[in-house]
Amino acid sequence: MSGTAELSPYLVLILVGFLPNEIWRALGLVLARGLNEDSEIVLWSRAVATAILAGVIAKLILFPSGSLAAIPLGVRFAATLIGFAAYLAVKRSMFAGVLAGEAVLLAGGFFFSP
Repeated sequence: MSGTAELSPYLVLILVGFLPNEIWRALGLVLARGLNEDSEIVLWSRAVATAILAGVIAKLILFPSGSLAAIPLGVRFAATLIGFAAYLAVKRSMFAGVLAGEAVLLAGGFFFSP
């Protein structure tokens, strides 16, 4: 196989998945540059984004699919709570929260899955 054929899936991923999203992110940065952080539109946008994220997290916890469905509900709740506590405890570190939550999911999946 040639080198180009091996890289073509990655090229498609960049062209179809990454670049279209980056254009909107860059446009958002340009347009939001002059907005006041305390303005109504920014507060509303932040509230909508938070609500969407909360809905996605709730769906993943309550109605999981794939491998996550094999992990008991209590473990998924515990992973969420411990991840959030780690996030707050380590000066709002997203890395610490994800790492702690993932550790609980892995351990819970190992010990409590059928």
